[in-house]
Amino acid sequence: MNFLINVPKHRSYAEMYNNPEVTARLAELISALQPDLVHAHCVQEIGTGIIAAAEASDVPVILSVHDFWWLCDRQFMVKVDDKYCRQSPVRIEDCKGCVDSFWAARTRFAHLQEMGRKAAVVTYPSNFAKELSEASGFAPRLGVVWENGVQLPEEVFFAKQAERRRKDDRMTFGFVGGPSGIKGWPQIKRAFSQVERQDFCGLVVEGSLDGSWWRQSDLKRLSGEWSIHPRFNQETMDDFYARIDVLLFMSQWKETFGLAIREALARGIKVIQTDSGGTVEHGATKPEDLIRIGAPSDVLRRQLDATLAEYTRQREIHPVTSFDDQARAFAGLVGQVLDGLDRAA
Repeated sequence: MNFLINVPKHRSYAEMYNNPEVTARLAELISALQPDLVHAHCVQEIGTGIIAAAEASDVPVILSVHDFWWLCDRQFMVKVDDKYCRQSPVRIEDCKGCVDSFWAARTRFAHLQEMGRKAAVVTYPSNFAKELSEASGFAPRLGVVWENGVQLPEEVFFAKQAERRRKDDRMTFGFVGGPSGIKGWPQIKRAFSQVERQDFCGLVVEGSLDGSWWRQSDLKRLSGEWSIHPRFNQETMDDFYARIDVLLFMSQWKETFGLAIREALARGIKVIQTDSGGTVEHGATKPEDLIRIGAPSDVLRRQLDATLAEYTRQREIHPVTSFDDQARAFAGLVGQVLDGLDRAA
């Protein structure tokens, strides 16, 4: 059952993270539904009132953190100059260059820290996200790692992959991040312009709804044969992954997880990636092969040359968390929280 809460488009800064009107509606829902537990996540528009409303009704909360909204006014720890904020831990005093009002941002930071401590459990998709958040003072000692699940390949995927490779034996590189600096496209573009070989393919995904991502990009200037793959969803992702042998993940900021990487590894696809936070915790890439954020493009180019020279496309499937695994893990967390309440009673 779904419930919608309409909110006005123009809200104050404070109402974006703590809206009394939304909190009142949430309190009404909790009163009517009488839940045993509240799972709160992606609360950017709802605000922290979901925690306050649950606390008022003595309902425990499992809070799931997916990004850095709880630490960063800009949500992703990417500064106004589109560069990664390298704070570790995060100190609000060092955020003055990114916020419109430091006083307002400090008030927000303190409020979110206070509300985080009210959760029974706080989940994170990676150790990186958990350690950075707790080191920054958010919900200390309440955190657990709860990995995101991904869509595993369909039974026919590997037959599709083998058939494509039979028809065209050229190695194919894939990129899903879009033509942005923070996702590493400039490094990819420069590296492939330096590759001297032409006997390979490249595939970029059109992720926009209006087809605008690659409209201004001249892929013909890159070595190899490049094309654009249409936007895909969970049901059609195998069509994309069956077409590639190597996934390029050149993120220039430290992310909390990296879904595309796990999707690729589950399909026996090699990953070339940066040392970008929680994205590396799969363990499939040797630490010495991780590319430093901000490294010059020739570092990537050397890995591309080595990959093309190696020409190994058949790789072992790397185990990753599935949706079912994720659901079972969450059921275990719920059981622990409710069992703790029973013992306390």
